[in-house]
Amino acid sequence: MKILMRADTHVNIELPSNAPEAKCTVSQVLAALSVSLGSMVVGFACSFTSPAVVSMRDNSTLTPFEVTKQIESWIGSIMPLSALFGGIAGGPCIEYLGRRNTILGTAFPFIAAWFLIGMANNIPQILVGRALCGFCVGIASLSLPVYLGETIQPEVRGTLGLLPTAFGNIGILVCFVAGAYLTWSTLAFLGATLPIPFLIMMFLIPETPRWYISKGKTKRARKSLQWLRGKNTDITEELTAVEKAHVDSERNESQSSFTELFRGNNFKPLLISLGLMFFQQLSGINAVIFYAVNIFTAAGSTIDENLCAIILGIVNFLSTFVATALIDRSGRKILLYVSSASMIVNLLSLGTFFYFKDHGFDVKPYGWIPLTSMIIYVIGFSLGFGPIPWLMMGEILPAKIRGSAASVVTGFNWFCTFVVTKTFQDVTSALGEGGAFWMFGLVCVVGLVFVIAFVPETRGRSLEEIEKRLTGPVRRMSAIANMKPMPMAC
Repeated sequence: MKILMRADTHVNIELPSNAPEAKCTVSQVLAALSVSLGSMVVGFACSFTSPAVVSMRDNSTLTPFEVTKQIESWIGSIMPLSALFGGIAGGPCIEYLGRRNTILGTAFPFIAAWFLIGMANNIPQILVGRALCGFCVGIASLSLPVYLGETIQPEVRGTLGLLPTAFGNIGILVCFVAGAYLTWSTLAFLGATLPIPFLIMMFLIPETPRWYISKGKTKRARKSLQWLRGKNTDITEELTAVEKAHVDSERNESQSSFTELFRGNNFKPLLISLGLMFFQQLSGINAVIFYAVNIFTAAGSTIDENLCAIILGIVNFLSTFVATALIDRSGRKILLYVSSASMIVNLLSLGTFFYFKDHGFDVKPYGWIPLTSMIIYVIGFSLGFGPIPWLMMGEILPAKIRGSAASVVTGFNWFCTFVVTKTFQDVTSALGEGGAFWMFGLVCVVGLVFVIAFVPETRGRSLEEIEKRLTGPVRRMSAIANMKPMPMAC
């Protein structure tokens, strides 16, 4: 790691042969790494429910409150519900406080939330801690990619854009591994330590140049951009372009009202983006991540349920790199086809396994099916419906409404997450585990039809070309266009 010794050192990033040569400073790597540590905190928060609720139930002598099925569902679902409001609050925060300060400001509430959970003596304390955690997750889900989009060079944004997703999945894996050995309260205290390196690293990086420009602080913008690009790099042209983009956006600001979302051709790309988020969450991914240990326990798997969850976390982490390598080579629609087909087959397989188990058949010889099916299911999700809805949100939303539309789509995603996690226990009680997985499989079938009929292929097209195809001629892009996927499970 000698390259980290100097902030003005340039590192060659290998790009596809048809892309222009680009160099990425270690400063940009440091900025991306610092922000990505926040994504690890988000991943840990998203997966906490899976081992924690089992620990609360199994260690009843150490748990000073009773955990019913309804309480379990609220512990799991209150986080995405609160994240919905956090996402709404994040928009004004990044505009008035700045991208860096908003991200930095989530570290202390994260720590407080985990301490509140770890020291909880009753259910309300757990729920308040989870809600505070979720609010920070919502803010982070909007502000992290905006910071990266405004600081990283376009030529290497795909490479460095991998870091938040990878670190988010590291957070999930850490939670699954630690959860196999720690009680729910100790696991929460571990969660309180994760924001500390994130907090320290965020003090080392500057605010984005674009935010400084928007506040009329040109000197600070130049200093920030110079730090990011290296002290020997000529940033005059790029800074001028940022200033011109700001002037143009202010000129068009009156046309970017909320009502524009539902006018004319703007509505079509908005609906496509909302549809992708709907099918992403209704595929059942967060039910799998939030309640992974419960699912393996219910399956009576021949493999230890905590080990199964750890294996699932490892697969989720490794799949990130496969998805990143294929997204710009195979095309979005092909990966969505593969993703849908994989999830359909494995959800139907899981449903069938649980159906026979619930009807008294001896399924012990087939105890390997739940783990195998869920591994392939997670791989399929990670290849397509995990990252692509977030990627295409920035690609297909028109520039004029991209900021407000991204907020609506992000909020809708968290709402769907809440619905799935809150109702999963009720659905399994009403339909059985088999019926629940069959239902998710049916949703994936409808999602495949939706992709075939309505989702455009965007690979190799500029944002202007995509927007012209969907809505007509365009003028300018937005920083939100560069949003990258979050932890796949959230």
